[in-house]
Amino acid sequence: MSGPVQIGFSINEILALASLVTGACWLTWKLRTRRLGAVPEKKPLWVSFGAELFLVVALMFTCRVAVADWPKVPTGSMEPTLRVGDYLLVNHLAYGPRLPFTNTAIEFGQPQRGDVVVFRYPLDVSEFYVKRLVGLPGDVVAFQDGAVRVNGAPFDVQMLSEGTGAAVAAEDRGQWLLRETAEGRSRTIKVNPFVMGRLGADGMAAHCTTARAGAWQCTVPAGQYLMMGDNRDNSADSRVWGFLPHEQVYGKAVRVLFNLNDLSRLWTAL
Repeated sequence: MSGPVQIGFSINEILALASLVTGACWLTWKLRTRRLGAVPEKKPLWVSFGAELFLVVALMFTCRVAVADWPKVPTGSMEPTLRVGDYLLVNHLAYGPRLPFTNTAIEFGQPQRGDVVVFRYPLDVSEFYVKRLVGLPGDVVAFQDGAVRVNGAPFDVQMLSEGTGAAVAAEDRGQWLLRETAEGRSRTIKVNPFVMGRLGADGMAAHCTTARAGAWQCTVPAGQYLMMGDNRDNSADSRVWGFLPHEQVYGKAVRVLFNLNDLSRLWTAL
């Protein structure tokens, strides 16, 4: 299902505009030198800073849109899977690249449950968010005190840490670290024992029921996804802004490239 075109203005759109401008400069310079029959000894500034940069800018734009991207993680909403300062390798070929300024896609594949997905924030499509895909269209997702289950499967959660001890990272102290397994795929999630994951998005009311604070169930509507951060009680995700339209999916995060503050994060698989 296609939604209305939403215009975003991020680094990809900046590179798209730069490609158009430098491309126009390049074409103008080529036509001018052909008309003159020779290359002038002194080149105008618009040639040096326009035409001669076209190939570089166009290559950067093509790589970011069609092949891979490397955004930086700004918040702890996906801890402990992703840490603040991680640079991610985002594979656009996993689902297919999306064209700049629009939600039109050349689709190669479909997102799967458990994928760490980069997408345009539905309330401001110039921003990119990264969350885990928990529910596909038609899925019934149940949530209980930080953990999820899908389509009636039992909750499969193992306590890893209660957030105490010298070995616990500073940002994880006082938080429960749990191993959550769904459909054979496991991930470590973080839960605040004093919050336990409330549901607050008004737009989800028609598709969700709440038994109590920290216990609810949603049926994911067609053409949309339920997204959640692994830091279950410190994440602005579907529980806050609603379901994610398929049109806003941008790519799949597959690895942490590096983190300048923690070199042990180098090339960590997600």
